Parts: sequence; structure tokens; C-alpha cells
Amino acid sequence: MSTPWNRLPHGGRIDRQKPISFTFDYQRHFGFAGDTIASALLANGERLVGRSFKYHRPRGVYSAGIEEPNALVTVGTGNRREPNVPATMREISEGMVVESQNNWPSRTLDLMSFNQLAGKLISAGFYYKTFMGPAQKSWMTYEPFIRRAAGLGKASTEPDPDRYETRHAFTDVLVIGAGPAGLAAAHAAATSGARVVLVEQDRELGGSLLSEPVDSALDQWRAEVESDLRRRDSLTILTRTTAFGLYDHNTVGLLETRDHETPKPESGRARHVVVTVRAKAIVFATGAIERPLVFNNNDRPGVMLASAARTYVSRYAVKPGTRAIIVTNNDTAYRAAGDLARAGVQVVVADMRAEIGSEVRAETSAHGIEIRTRTAVVDVAGRHGVHAARLAEIDDVESKPKYSIEARSADLVAVSGGWSPAVHLTSHLGVKPVWRADIAAFVPGALPETQIPAGAVTGVFSLNECIVGGSEAGVRAATMAGRSGADPGRLPAIPDERSETLNLKPVWEVSGIRHGKAFVDIQNDVTSDDVRLAHREGYRSVEHLKRYTTLGMGTDQGKTSNVNALALMAELTGQSIEETGTTTFRPPYAPVTIGALAGRAVGAHFRPVRRSPLDDWHRKNGAELIEAGPWMRAWYYRWAGKTPAEAYIKEMQLVRSAVGISDVSTLGKIAVEGPDAAVFLDRVYVNNYAKLAVGKARYGVMLNDDGIAIDDGTTTRLGEHRYFMTTTTAQAGEVMSWLEFLLEAAWTDLDVHLASLTDQWGAMAVSGPKAREALALAFPAEDLATERLPYMGALETELEGVPVKILRLSFSGELAYEVYAPAECTEALWCRILEKAAPLGIKPYGLEALASLRIEKGHVAGLDLDHRNTLYDLGLGKMASKTKPFIGRELLAREAHIAKDRWSLVGLESREEDKPLRGGSILFARGDEIEGHGRGYITSVTWSTELNKFIALGLYKGGLTHEGDDVIAAFPLKDETHRLRIVSPHFIDRDGKRLHA
Repeated sequence: MSTPWNRLPHGGRIDRQKPISFTFDYQRHFGFAGDTIASALLANGERLVGRSFKYHRPRGVYSAGIEEPNALVTVGTGNRREPNVPATMREISEGMVVESQNNWPSRTLDLMSFNQLAGKLISAGFYYKTFMGPAQKSWMTYEPFIRRAAGLGKASTEPDPDRYETRHAFTDVLVIGAGPAGLAAAHAAATSGARVVLVEQDRELGGSLLSEPVDSALDQWRAEVESDLRRRDSLTILTRTTAFGLYDHNTVGLLETRDHETPKPESGRARHVVVTVRAKAIVFATGAIERPLVFNNNDRPGVMLASAARTYVSRYAVKPGTRAIIVTNNDTAYRAAGDLARAGVQVVVADMRAEIGSEVRAETSAHGIEIRTRTAVVDVAGRHGVHAARLAEIDDVESKPKYSIEARSADLVAVSGGWSPAVHLTSHLGVKPVWRADIAAFVPGALPETQIPAGAVTGVFSLNECIVGGSEAGVRAATMAGRSGADPGRLPAIPDERSETLNLKPVWEVSGIRHGKAFVDIQNDVTSDDVRLAHREGYRSVEHLKRYTTLGMGTDQGKTSNVNALALMAELTGQSIEETGTTTFRPPYAPVTIGALAGRAVGAHFRPVRRSPLDDWHRKNGAELIEAGPWMRAWYYRWAGKTPAEAYIKEMQLVRSAVGISDVSTLGKIAVEGPDAAVFLDRVYVNNYAKLAVGKARYGVMLNDDGIAIDDGTTTRLGEHRYFMTTTTAQAGEVMSWLEFLLEAAWTDLDVHLASLTDQWGAMAVSGPKAREALALAFPAEDLATERLPYMGALETELEGVPVKILRLSFSGELAYEVYAPAECTEALWCRILEKAAPLGIKPYGLEALASLRIEKGHVAGLDLDHRNTLYDLGLGKMASKTKPFIGRELLAREAHIAKDRWSLVGLESREEDKPLRGGSILFARGDEIEGHGRGYITSVTWSTELNKFIALGLYKGGLTHEGDDVIAAFPLKDETHRLRIVSPHFIDRDGKRLHA
């Protein structure tokens, strides 16, 4: 394998014994183990990596870390295709497929780059001005084109085959960041006796020390400290792990990635893991991010941060250029100048300051580096790569060019505008960062005592100070965690190094030449002119500036752009940067895949499937099942037909003419017991339960504090202090939680015990004119006559030693019983009833028929209860007791709840029997314009076997005051209308003769 032409022959932290091949835009390239995609592309001479978001300008690698705004690529193919991956953060692996993004037909010839010609038309906020008119519906015309043009990478639409996990961890001290300060903090905390978790987003420990030449004194110090840490059992090291969010009570979200291993789905190993860590104390050693400088064409491929240029030379043994111009306003860029020069790069330093220190000048002169003070880069020439840079002498006071412009040949422009401490995590709980004028940057504000910043994040840039500060933070964190008994050990001696100084002269923009664009936010194509435009148009708040210009809203979240933008806005408004403030920092600090957040909670693990005790029987005996909330329920049975439309009609006819049996095990079942059970139920339900006789059941409705119905169901009194409550399937969990809340928070004086029995008891409804005969055959020893078991009566019995409850209740409107048995015995009892009552023609019926039968009877259910209904809306106002208090009583009577024009329950009969009727249709009065939300909607619809037509229940403004009126049901999605008549919601057996048979 030949060595790529930009690869240095020696040095770096790559493993030259492990060559790796990969493709970029279908062209084969080579790198080594330890390379990132970015370093490997630079080594192979690839300067153009992609296109920008809005203008489709050529873009190259800009940084070497998580702050990368430009080099976003798509990695993988098929269902493992992942877009918007920072090339600076993903390690290469054998056979990796990498593609550039946001270009067509290719990155070298992108036809969408014509957007640059329309730059003035698509400046900040252009979409607000352009796509809102002239007609009201213009947006609907523009939207499809905008959607196609928006976005960067294209994700796969195929199911994700990879595995993701979530887990929890607990520790005394969490150290975030493994640079010099983080290493020192972890060492001090661990030797103090604390349990420590050290988190680092890179694959190696060291932070900025990884950009030191390999085998240098500082590199040897780093390796020695790391070796010491890895020997300690009390310390856990998590590399390739990003702390993405700080939450209450020292809870931190971590994202551990294993993309470097490319774990195969069949291996069972997770690709990403979200770790929720709870720590007694946290040390934030998150470091700082180098700031760009704003000048014309500062986005061209070949323009990058000075720290990144140094990293590629020292860590990856890659020359990002051969002729470099480093433009800076501080001392730290001279480290990059020295490393580049030692790698054989011709270096010119354009220092915007008037004076530089003698120590800095002496070091650079030893390497033949040309230094030009009072000089800035004002423009860059080149398109797919830098060809030259224009230098100009600048004014000492205003830092503006004097127009003595000189063009210098260059293929690399490295910029250093200062450093911005990474305050994001420290701000996630609302702690505002504080401006420090001496370093022209924000540092963390006043944090809780268990949250301790250390190192560069505090604005300290001297290596010695970072290490000392880290050690002090580690000891303090261990003390806060209650682990201060042990003596903190000493770190290895720090090598003698020159003191690192900043000596920053803030320069926010080098202006003067206006034939190009000067970018503040490189990822989102936000220029300094956009910031000025936003100011002219009245957007002076930083939050408004962000949203109007999209500044800081990309995947990099403004890591390289925020401070420059704030400074420009401050200049325009005449305020200080401190007064201008920052935008709100929110999690996540870096993008987190949805798969990682979901973990294993996908499919049935995301929404667990609940199965009835009769589930196996249904599957073996011709049932088609359907999801009903979390439950799998028998939808219909193939004995009645091949389709649900055919089957439910026959099942309904069976129940109306003979007898059928249905699985209702999904009903919520709650035991309410104790001396105060009756008092409790009286307060919960609108009607009276204290006087309910033993062996009797009563239908009841419960309200919330606002007087809104939350559930209806039947409660049976089985003993003096023992009740058996049933709820709707949909509200079972909510009702249980509500009742527990009331006992634990509102009525702590009541002696009541609750127990959910939903899973412990199975249930079946036996319905139809022959229901009593069917149960008599199954329970020959029981007297089921009306005198013994009247409507709303209940009895507890045993069948061959198995406890059984028989309640005479009806959901179908026919003579019916609900039979309850322990879950493990439910199938045996179900089969017994089917077998014994077979001469009567009994067969099972499913959910579709069950719902249709209740519509004919006018029983409300989940579809008709939308958490906005009062008792009066449902026609149940007479149930409310006038003599006892109950939850929701006061607000139930408020004026808005008893208004005559509320949407109330009505029945609806079809006037066009040949046309299907659809649930969800919007209701209009005859003569109304078919537009908007109408006067109500259809909640439930079915074909009535009794009336031989479509019928429905619905909510309609004014309710039954409009009985007999014709209305129009509109279904806009199908452009359908249907004529209906408002009738009573009780379509059959209004006098209840069937129920009481």
C-alpha cells in the first residue's frame, strides 16, 4: 500500500501496522488504525468534503473535535446508513462506506450552488418574508419545494437493525473530561477514597495533551498518569462517551458509542448505550473550544482552527497543508505554528496584535517562521481549496484594515480568535454563564457546591494551573461525597514547560472587503451581514437573533459561532457582551441518536403487549386479534366470516337472537376494602354507594377536580367492607393511580385498602336471550332465577373448588351476565360454558361486535369519553347526588359546564342507507357551510342489525335539544358527506325489558 501524500513518514498516534481501506464517494482511500474519517481524508488529499446548508458552498474539515461545523458525512449503507456524522469524531474501520452530503450530482459539481447567486434574496429570515404570501394558502404551494431543499444528510427509511441499550450507574464523583484537569481531578478523588467515574468523549485520555508530539515529556507524563488511574479498582473509565445533559440532583446523561467496533446486530452487542449516572459530586473538566475569526470567505476548504491544524500534524501525522498562514489574536496559536513548521510546513503568522512576547517570538524564529504583527487575513482566494490569502495591516484601535493588501500564496489558513470555555453542561439547569473580559469569554456561573468546574472551562489556560486546579477540584468533590478520609496521592512531577499565556486582543470581525461572505455560523451559512440585517429589522434579543437567522441551531449548536455572534450583536446595540447575554443552553450537548434514547424499548418492549388469560384459546380457535390499547383482543372469529365487516354482523345477530360469549378480561378490576370503603366510594363516585346492599352492583361515574368525567364502570358490594370495582379497559391504569393518589395525598385519614386484580381475574360476558339457560347448564347447582339474581345482582360461588363471581350486568343491552374466575382457571371455565351450552348454539363473539352492540343500546365507552365531557354532556346528569359531596361536584355546576349549547351525546341515524358512515366525521347543521370544526363529530359508528341501517353516537352542540333535526356528516379526507337525523342515543330497548328479562 502506498502512503497517502499528505501523511508524514513518522510520528502520530496512529498504528501504521494496521492499514485500513475505506471509500469516500465511491473512491477507495487508505488510512491507519487510530485515524478519524477527517484525518484519513486529509491524509489522502481530500480537501473538499461537502457542501454548506443554504448556499451549497464548498466546505472542508474545519476542526478536529466535536465542534466540527462543516465535515458532516453519511456513514454506512442500506439500513445502517447514518447521516450527519462529524468526520472528526468517527474512527475509520475496514470497508467503511463514507459519502459527502447536501450536493447533487456530486460534491465537485453541485447544481444547487447557484443559490450563491441569489445570496441577497435568501438572507436571514427570507422564508418568513417570501413564503407567507401573497395568498393565504401560498405556504401550501411552497412547502413541498422547501422540504425537499431543507436538511443535510438523508437517513435510511428501513428498520434499524442495530441494538441499543440504556443503563443506570451511581458514583461518588463523576469527572467529565479527561484532559489535564480531568486527569488530575480523577486521580485526586480516587486517591481520597472516592468511587470515581471518569468520562471522556475521545477514544484516548489526555484532551489537549493528545496534540503534543508523541514521546514528548508531556506525552510521557500523560501516559504515566493514565497508567496509574487504570490500576485503581475504585475508578471507572468510560472513553468514547459524551456527557450530553445535566439534570436535577446531579444526574448526568452519557452516550457511550461503539461505532469503532461496527458491532453486528447478530452479536447482541449494543451499538450505543445511554448511561444515566447519579453522582454525589461532579467535576466539570470540559475544557474550551477555539474560536474562529470572521473575515471574507473564511469558510473555504483549507481554512481551519489552529488547534485543529496542530492536532492533525501531531496526533495523526497529517500535513493539512504545505504553505500555511496562521492568523491569530492570542499566544496559543504559536504552538500550532511550531508544530507545523517542524513538520515541514512553510508558516507565516499574521498576528493582529501590535506586540508579542519575546518568549513566543524566540520559539518561532528558531523554526524560520515569519511573524507579521498588526496584520490580519481579510480574504481567501480559492474555491474547492485555499490558493492564497490576502493580508492587510490593521489599525491598532479598531482592528480594521488599512487597505495595504498583500496576496500571499497559501493552501492552509489556520485561525485562532481565542477560546470559549465549554460551559454548556454547567448551564443546563439554568445557571447563567458569566462574562470575563480578560479572556473575552463566558465561564460557568455560580454552581451548587457539589458541582465543581476545573481547568480551561474556568478560563485557566496554563497547563500547571489546570493540573493544580483539577487536583483541588478532585479533593473537594471527594469531600462533598463524604470520602475525605484517605490522603490524596501525588501526581507524577509535571515536566518543565514554558508558561502558557493567552494575551488575547479581542477581534470579532475583520471587515473592509465586501466582495465575499464573512461567516459567523459556518454550518448554517449565517454571515455577519445577516446579524446586521436582523438588528436593522428589530431582532435585538439574542434568542430572537438565533431563531431569525438560525445561528447556532445546527448539529454543532453554535459551539464555534456563539461568542462571535454575541459580540457583533453587542456592538450593534451599543451594549456590552455581558449585557447582551447568551442564548439558553439545553441538552443535548451533542446529537444523540433516537435509537440510543429508546434503548431496548422498541416494538413490544416500547409498548408491552398485554394478553388475556384466553389469548391462547383465541389463537387456536379462529380468532383474529387486534391491538386495543396495550391489549391484544379477539377482534372477530372466523366462524362468523372471513372479514370483520362480514363477521361482526353474524356475531351481533347471534347475541340478539340466542346467546354468545365474549372475553372481557381486559376490564380494570380493583378490590376496595376496609372500614371506610363505602365513605371512599361515595366521595369518588357521583352517586351513592354507602347504602348499596350486599350482593348488589351499581353503575357509577367518577369525575376529576374540574368536574369532567374520567371513567364509568360498575362496582359491586360483596360484603359490608368489601367492594369489587370494574373500570373501562382504557382507563384501568389511570383510575387505579387516581384512587391511590386520593388515599395517599387527599384523604389520609380513611382506612381503605386498594388492590389491582386486573391480571388476577379473567372475565367473560354471556349475553343474549338464552344467557340464563346457558349459565344454568354450566352451573347446574346455582339458582339463577330473577328472584335470586335480578338485574344488577351479584353472587359469589364455587365451581369444583374454584371461586367464581357472577354479576348480572349488560353491556350489550340483552339479558347478560359477567362471570369472573381466577386467571389460571379462566380458560377452563370458558370451555365449560361453551361445551355445556352448545345445544343453545352458543359461540364466541369479538370486540367489533361487542362495540356495535353497545352502540345500539347507547352505552358510552372510551371513544365517547374524551376527557372533556361532563355528566350532562353524556345524558347522565340525574345520577349526581344532591345530598353528598363528591369529587368534581362544585365545578360540575359551573356555568360553562351546564350551558345548553355544549357538545352533548346524541344518536344519529343514516338517511342514506346505501352510503357508508365514517367515525370521526364532522357534524354540521343543514345549511351550514362545510368548513372548520363544525358543531360536533361522530364518536362511534356501526351497522345496526336491529334497524338495518347505519347508526352512530356523536357529540353535537346543543345535544338532544335538536332531536329530529337533519344534519350533515362531512369526512374531508375522502370528500364525503352523509345525511343523518339526530335521535335518542338509545336505539333499542329503551324501557329495559330485555335487561330485566
